[in-house]
Amino acid sequence: MISGVLLDLAGVIYEGEEPLPGAVDAVARLRDRGLPLRFVTNTTRLTKQMVKKHLERLGLQVQNSEIFTPAQAARDWLSKNNRSPYLLVHPNFVQEFQGIPGGDERAVVVGDAGDAFSYATLNRAFRELIEGAELLALAENRTFEDAEGCLNLDAGPFVKALEFASQRNAILMGKPSREFFASALAHMRCPPEKAVMVGDDAEVDVSGALRAGLGHALLVRTGKYRRGDEQRFKPPATAVVDDIQAATDWIVAHYR
Repeated sequence: MISGVLLDLAGVIYEGEEPLPGAVDAVARLRDRGLPLRFVTNTTRLTKQMVKKHLERLGLQVQNSEIFTPAQAARDWLSKNNRSPYLLVHPNFVQEFQGIPGGDERAVVVGDAGDAFSYATLNRAFRELIEGAELLALAENRTFEDAEGCLNLDAGPFVKALEFASQRNAILMGKPSREFFASALAHMRCPPEKAVMVGDDAEVDVSGALRAGLGHALLVRTGKYRRGDEQRFKPPATAVVDDIQAATDWIVAHYR
């Protein structure tokens, strides 16, 4: 039985500024079945409001509560632990951290900073870490696919470099963190074993969801998927399907 659906965005629902074929109809079919949905993304370039507006331009009506990003988890962590952030994030993303009271102790927050990754900014982050700051990784993805379909370095390689240099372990805020998946499901009141994740990243979306206790995870052959991905990571996908339309067919067939 399936009681809730988590959907990745880039590579599953859209590529660049265009929805993938059948994506809008597929989401509508899931809604018609009464299935709670959450759009879970590791993007650390787009704010939550920017994600919402992007989806609306594609023809999807989405509530703020249906979008989950790593910035939410990071804000909660910073407030709970009374830490002020040193932000190594994309300029678009700085506003997501405004208004955090913080304290004297620090935390380095790393996302996909793009051109803001430089020797100077990485070295500043390194110095914060060796002075006692915690390291928060908004995501550990190796790559992301841009609007031209090319793979680019994501935040993960830079997080690993800072871990190596500072000998500190990062606290992961986004997928495949068990806490991230659990938070999204809690808002749907959906137990993990009755949830399904749909993603194009075999390692982060699919294996990560299954390790977090989700009952099912579907790998789509769109977006960053490359042939053979389904054999590279464990645990393997519940099913490998062509696209979001095929994933919806699978979910509807298994929904009771």
